[in-house]
Amino acid sequence: MMDIRELKYFMEVAQELNITRAAQNLNMAQPPLSRQIQMLEEQLGVRLFDRSKKKLQLTEEGKLLKIRADQILELIEKTESEVRELAKGVAGTIYIGTVEGRGPYLMSQWIAGFKEKYPQVYYEIWNGSTDDVLDRLEKGLLDVALIMEPFNHELLDSVLVDRVPWIAMINNEHPLAKLPGDTIELSQLKNEPLILPSRKSRVREIMGWFEEAGIKVDMRAEMSSYLNARELTMQGVGIAIFPSTSGQERKNSWVTEKRIVNPERTASYALVWDKRKPLSVLGERFVNLVRNEFAYQEKNKE
Repeated sequence: MMDIRELKYFMEVAQELNITRAAQNLNMAQPPLSRQIQMLEEQLGVRLFDRSKKKLQLTEEGKLLKIRADQILELIEKTESEVRELAKGVAGTIYIGTVEGRGPYLMSQWIAGFKEKYPQVYYEIWNGSTDDVLDRLEKGLLDVALIMEPFNHELLDSVLVDRVPWIAMINNEHPLAKLPGDTIELSQLKNEPLILPSRKSRVREIMGWFEEAGIKVDMRAEMSSYLNARELTMQGVGIAIFPSTSGQERKNSWVTEKRIVNPERTASYALVWDKRKPLSVLGERFVNLVRNEFAYQEKNKE
């Protein structure tokens, strides 16, 4: 069975692709390091490095181990940090993932509220698509994550935190942008080139939405980033369909946002965490803050 020391030795060689430099970085002699790598290869029954060229190269097995070793060592470092910091009281690092759209707005509010209660806490925030964020959460590299539905409710606990309408982002030179009002009917997007979110579940959702209305989708691009989709809209590539980032439709010098109606659909944001792993102390307190904040907002709507 591999141990942490072997993984660290391997990672140093994998990053340097040079035994001499790796040994110097590890403050050890070259022969023992070479022997450690050979023993690891023998243990796994594979070659991790191609030594036939002047410079070491990772084999396919070596590339896979490098990815996994990096994740394992990062998780070990995170765990050690949490254990040490727990002994100090309510301090330490909370690891958070978030998507774009409304994600940064909501997360910044929660962190500001959490900072008032726990001023010694440090935040490590990772931004990406819902699928990317969920991948890191599953690997234990995040405590909590703000994502968009759908997600696996059997594996994740959650707090629903926001619902927003779907909007069409339209270049201001387009005739649809010049129509009065801040809404657009789904039927008006017929035969228009569309830019959709790249998440496959989102594509299926939008396709179904259009098909129910008897409209064929002319998809020209898929894009995980709302901001990048907006840039394509500005260049006239197509009309982007994304969840609203503000809940209120806007117009600027280049792009007009219109809420899609008849029929209207909404997208949901949720704070999630892995049911299969115990939440860190900070993660649990962060979830409680968000849960209480959402309950307060819902009560004020009544």
